[in-house]
Amino acid sequence: MYRIIRKRILNPTVTQMEILAPLVARKAKPGQFIILRVDEDGERIPLTIAGADPAEGSVKIIFQIVGATTEKLNRKNEGENIQDFAGPLGRPTETEGIRNVCVVGGGVGCAIAMPVAEAFHALGAGVTSVIGFRNKDLVILEEEFRACSDDLTVMTDDGSYGRLGNVTVPLREMLGSGRKFDRIIAIGPLIMMKFVTLTAKEFGVPVTVSMNPIMIDGTGMCGGCRLTLNREGGKVTKFACVDGPDFDGYEVDFDEAMSRSRMYFDFEKRAFEAEREKTCALFKQAEQASGN
Repeated sequence: MYRIIRKRILNPTVTQMEILAPLVARKAKPGQFIILRVDEDGERIPLTIAGADPAEGSVKIIFQIVGATTEKLNRKNEGENIQDFAGPLGRPTETEGIRNVCVVGGGVGCAIAMPVAEAFHALGAGVTSVIGFRNKDLVILEEEFRACSDDLTVMTDDGSYGRLGNVTVPLREMLGSGRKFDRIIAIGPLIMMKFVTLTAKEFGVPVTVSMNPIMIDGTGMCGGCRLTLNREGGKVTKFACVDGPDFDGYEVDFDEAMSRSRMYFDFEKRAFEAEREKTCALFKQAEQASGN
């Protein structure tokens, strides 16, 4: 069993937890992920490591409440336990030889982008960060990014906070003005990573993308994270969870990945609705017990 030592609500749909897992914390690196089970009957889900404190033995995870398991996980509170917490898994983000990096995060993908930006900052690299959200209420980790970035731009789709527009707007401005980056690292929704890659490709800047959005069981056995890469010698099949999650953005077939990511949408929606009903029932029981 693994104890939840801290829980923080980042916005109405995103929660941060710190889990006591000393063996994982000791080896965890940016870009890697863990697989957890909430309880004995729960499904296994992969979640990217959002930070680790080896001295304390804690591992930070940040998750969006989008399915049955994340809904169940969100019901857990500080001091309670989760059943399994295995890792670290996947290949760490490559940092060697990169002295000037642009980290682009979108939505909950910022939870993965933030420790990557921190790692580059700790190595003495120049870090430019661009983070984007749908609106002001969904902004997360702004202060954390500001602390590890030489330059930070916050974007919102509706202009309610930061600048109006998506993350490719300032990226194109920077590249068009002659800003040089050794690499762009994009982490977020598939459609965002696709257009960041297309924008960067116009200027010949290498792009690394994290394909964690298509991971399901975290082992490659389900086939849901199967990925087609377009290389000079032809198409190559890889699996995001065992061969990644980081890949060369120029090679990724994003349209295929987006199609595959919708395979379990209807099933997950029904499971989430059933789990949400359980949450509502538990709240009502708690209110009745307190006499409210």
